[in-house]
Amino acid sequence: MDEYLAAVPEPARSTLNKVRAAIGSVVPAETTEVISYGIPAFRYKRMVMWYAAFSDHCSVFPTASVIAKLRDELKSYRISKGTVQFPVDQPIPATLLKRMARARLVEIEGKK
Repeated sequence: MDEYLAAVPEPARSTLNKVRAAIGSVVPAETTEVISYGIPAFRYKRMVMWYAAFSDHCSVFPTASVIAKLRDELKSYRISKGTVQFPVDQPIPATLLKRMARARLVEIEGKK
């Protein structure tokens, strides 16, 4: 994980570290950080969320179902079926990131 982050140039690295911290603050202690599809992710029983840096934005991949549930709250951001993009030059919405992670955890716990 640290190797991936070290390779990300600023200001995307700082933004991505904030994304990582926000998600990491709400996942269970048993959650692991992994590289999946070549990008960082959180795994708790199943994949919780992926996140990645690009030249002008950071993306989180919380699953299409989470995006659909929170669509109204995500109107200020570029979204697609499974991705939410945050500009690297603006404050990240930590509360919204936490809400996405919690919504995904609810889905995971429901799929026992």
